[in-house]
Amino acid sequence: MENYSTTTLKMIRNFDVMPERVFDAWLNPGMMRKWFFTLEGTNKVAQNDPQVGGAWEIIDHRDGKDYRAIGEYLEMDPPNKLVFTFKMPQFSEAADTIKVELKELQKGCEMTFSQNITVPHEENWTESDIEKALGEYHDGSEHGWNLMFMG
Repeated sequence: MENYSTTTLKMIRNFDVMPERVFDAWLNPGMMRKWFFTLEGTNKVAQNDPQVGGAWEIIDHRDGKDYRAIGEYLEMDPPNKLVFTFKMPQFSEAADTIKVELKELQKGCEMTFSQNITVPHEENWTESDIEKALGEYHDGSEHGWNLMFMG
């Protein structure tokens, strides 16, 4: 991809469970199908090969359409850190990079979530168009992750 910009989304969430449990929610297909880009009632596929270089895939069926999200695991340090790519090929070949860092607290854990969002440019975009798209991608991603994390 030749013409693109990036923006970073960073979110911090606390959970009332140990880091191992949150780490597992990112990797266990049974847990993934409950929240990660899908819900149990709409999930068609939740599979992965949880190792560095391994792939993951989620297919969710919404409003009569299948939505496919895929990626590759880049780094794993259980239960402290997970880095992987996130791509939706039906919309773009652009792959975002997601980093999840977990820190144990007295009660539960803190998750720091970072997403490096790739925003492909359309032909004839001005700087204003690029800035607008960066904001929309950032805010849309934040909204989506907020919904998932509440699950």
